[in-house]
Amino acid sequence: MLDTILITLLIVAICLVLLGVKVFFVRGGKFPSGHVSGNKTLREKGISCAQSQDREARNKPRFSFTDIERTLNDSMN
Repeated sequence: MLDTILITLLIVAICLVLLGVKVFFVRGGKFPSGHVSGNKTLREKGISCAQSQDREARNKPRFSFTDIERTLNDSMN
């Protein structure tokens, strides 16, 4: 039982060191941002996170006059 716990702790410690190589051994190193807005490729494709999309949707007016006019003109024709 004690052997299993020690092996598990050793494996976890090795994984933490390997994950943190850049942070521990590079001056000024830091973990890369896991957030969508921190990814240059996704920003170039116009993909943003759900929180940003929700904020934009809440700030966007529900109706615009051009949409209402277009709908009315289409329904009359």
